[in-house]
Amino acid sequence: MANKLYQMTPKEIVGELDKYIIGQDDAKKSVAIALRNRYRRSLLSEEMREEITPKNILMMGPTGCGKTEIARRLAKLMDAPFVKVEATKFTEVGYVGRDVDSMVRDLMEASIRITKQAMLEEKYSIADEIVEERIIEAIIPGKGRNVSAASSRGPFDFILGNSGYVSQKEQYEQQQAEAAKSGEAMDTELAREQVRQQLRDGLLEEQYIEIQVTDQPKTNQLDMGNEGMSIAIGNIFGDMAPKKKKNKKVRVRDARKILREEEAQNLIDMDQVTDDALQNCEQNGIIFIDEIDKIASGSGYRSGADVSREGVQRDILPIVEGSVINTKYGPVKTDHILFIGAGAFHTAKPTDLIPELQGRFPIRVELENLDKDTFVKILTIPENALLKQHKALLETEGIEIEFTDEAVDEIAEMAFLMNEQTENIGARRLHTILERLLEDISFNIPDMETEKVVIDQAYVKEIFAEKIHPEDIDRFIL
Repeated sequence: MANKLYQMTPKEIVGELDKYIIGQDDAKKSVAIALRNRYRRSLLSEEMREEITPKNILMMGPTGCGKTEIARRLAKLMDAPFVKVEATKFTEVGYVGRDVDSMVRDLMEASIRITKQAMLEEKYSIADEIVEERIIEAIIPGKGRNVSAASSRGPFDFILGNSGYVSQKEQYEQQQAEAAKSGEAMDTELAREQVRQQLRDGLLEEQYIEIQVTDQPKTNQLDMGNEGMSIAIGNIFGDMAPKKKKNKKVRVRDARKILREEEAQNLIDMDQVTDDALQNCEQNGIIFIDEIDKIASGSGYRSGADVSREGVQRDILPIVEGSVINTKYGPVKTDHILFIGAGAFHTAKPTDLIPELQGRFPIRVELENLDKDTFVKILTIPENALLKQHKALLETEGIEIEFTDEAVDEIAEMAFLMNEQTENIGARRLHTILERLLEDISFNIPDMETEKVVIDQAYVKEIFAEKIHPEDIDRFIL
């Protein structure tokens, strides 16, 4: 399956990530190279391709420095199946967490969704033509064939010899009926053409019509405790019974959406979707394992939860090494899936992971702590910058907010100091400070006289001076 991201050069991939993530160039570079190597591998011969396995990446850095954001942005950029899992999900007390295989099943589900969507989009143009006909049919039903007078003759007419005069009469009636029918057909055809033109000009979008859609029965899911073993009771005999139809009264624009999906769905071959998705999952899949440091246990005597953690590492190991996992769409080989591990590694170190797992993450990337300059950039540069978000939110109520450069500087300075003095929660500190800063303005918006608010350095200092005393500052800002 052609993949647009793999055809981008590593510099272009980093350029895309730069729009949303400030700094952390080493991590971006490693991810970009890993993806590019996927593309290079796809150009090799079959024998060589099997030999080259992806080089998994381990990202280390404090919370809020961009590990998960890099993964999220990759997922958005990519056509490839991507799934993010928390390693801590598998370490509930007493090790009753989710089955480790579920990460591969989730990846397969993601692959099915992507592949199906790609196929649906290919079929939309054909579906649109069918939908147009169905909408016209709903507005002006095509006239059924008129039953001709000849067909109304009794079964015994021929025996009784009612042929001479009657047949002439019938002939005349038949001709009349056919003439009327062709006239009506022409009128209907003309009306349908007019409706088609009005549809294309968008004049009938609000008109209500009655359409027939497939009735989707609500299935009762019976979960057998294992992700791969859920039975939809309603579906056991569902495929044998004919699909029920139901009439629905909707606007033309809504009808177009409903029918488009239904027709495109009928045009795609689900077996083909499954085959392509399986291939896509095995060759292009990426699994991002977050909080991987939480399953690392320090050296020395192990008991209780530590044993459970090591058990999780041993469970994850065969999947990262390459094994076959059964899913409801067929067995998935994990040999060529790319794994990206990420963790803060505050207390544990990468060397606390079991040696076999360490060896499966050959590329180590350390993400830097964020400094004041980085905070200023995070507030202003990215396409989804925090200040832009807050401005957009308040503009919906007619209030324009402007932050002076000094105010932005002060906010960044405060975030940096807080991270240094208390827990380092990275860029998340900015959320806390901005929410506190704009709290009064947000609360008073309906009664405000002014339409423009300028937030300067003095305002920032005043807000935080009123709220908290210097010695208590760390108690109030998370």
